[in-house]
Amino acid sequence: MESEHRVSTLELFFDLVFVFTITQLTVLLADDLTLRGAGQVVLIFTVLFWMYGGYAHLTNQVPPDRTVRRVLLMLAMGAFLVCALAVPTAFGAGGIAFGLGYLLVVLVHGALFTQAHGRGVLWFALPNVLCALSVTAAGFFDGLPAWGLWMLALLLQFVTPVVVQRVAASGAAEPEAAEVAETAEGPGQTVGDQLGGMNAAHLVERHGLLLIIVFGESVIAIGIGVGSLPLSLGIAGGAFLALTIASAMWWMYFVRDEGRAEEVFERTPTERRFKLAMVAYYYAFLPMLLGIAVFAAGVKKTIGHLGEHLHAGPAVALAGGVALYLAGDLAFRAALGIGPGRYRAAALVLALATVPVGTSWTGAGQLVALACVLVGALAAEGRRSPAEPAEAAAAEAVTGSG
Repeated sequence: MESEHRVSTLELFFDLVFVFTITQLTVLLADDLTLRGAGQVVLIFTVLFWMYGGYAHLTNQVPPDRTVRRVLLMLAMGAFLVCALAVPTAFGAGGIAFGLGYLLVVLVHGALFTQAHGRGVLWFALPNVLCALSVTAAGFFDGLPAWGLWMLALLLQFVTPVVVQRVAASGAAEPEAAEVAETAEGPGQTVGDQLGGMNAAHLVERHGLLLIIVFGESVIAIGIGVGSLPLSLGIAGGAFLALTIASAMWWMYFVRDEGRAEEVFERTPTERRFKLAMVAYYYAFLPMLLGIAVFAAGVKKTIGHLGEHLHAGPAVALAGGVALYLAGDLAFRAALGIGPGRYRAAALVLALATVPVGTSWTGAGQLVALACVLVGALAAEGRRSPAEPAEAAAAEAVTGSG
């Protein structure tokens, strides 16, 4: 059994600052519900979430239990705050500020990670720096050159894990990491050991806390959407429906998936944990978190127009946000092997089918339809698909992730 390693209050404070970037992305999307706006949101969030995952992995192995580590983590929080403030104009006047803030995030991450990897940190720190420089350079351009540089940053991010895993497998950086580990974290640990040496309970708890904070964004969006409107019965009912949808999405992860995910990670051999964490808590979590943000933007634009036909943008945001979340959740469950997904897959399709309800009927009607889809999927899943034994799910993930 692994030793207990809980998420610290400083890490939670860090997450609150990071989630402000998601709040800003929701505002950006709500103000520009077009393909262009959606593309910008996806690029910005993917780049930011890469480094959030880097810090989650960092504090899993290098806990902020010393003054220097705490101060550096707070410096990174300030850099993330700069990025968040620049989000609305990241493809315009704020692009350089965003890039410089992001560069500081990357440099602090690399400095802190030297305590676990020594000079082996260069294998992922250098690509991260190149990514930050690409984003910063994008701030000097408009149009296609800027988009191209952002895409280059994404390419660097997706290539980096492959490089790091190969380095770890080959032992290319092990002498330096072993030397550092001998003096700082204990004898005999190499880059490969450190990559897989993450604490399962901390990993799952950290991402669960992030998810619950992001869910808070959807609740805030209800209040922003209501604004100064009089609190009529219709408005109250719409707010209740939006909260019902958010609650159903919460239920899918926190009641059905989170506990089993931790057990799967505890039973996964250390050499396979890094790959499994990348798939489950980066690639799968990306659409889950984006889905909540997109849904929140849809709620913000809908809550004051519940009795009207919705424009295509808000209707697609409502349905697309739920569908994105479900797609990520299905990928998460598939990566960990923690249960069949047929009811959630059906809910994804049905969620997208609610768009005409909003555009042809009313916003309230679409919220009702989405609530029925999610609650119905949960009810069917609970009645006909009892939870798999955790041992069987873990065994499937262990054999499948190789």
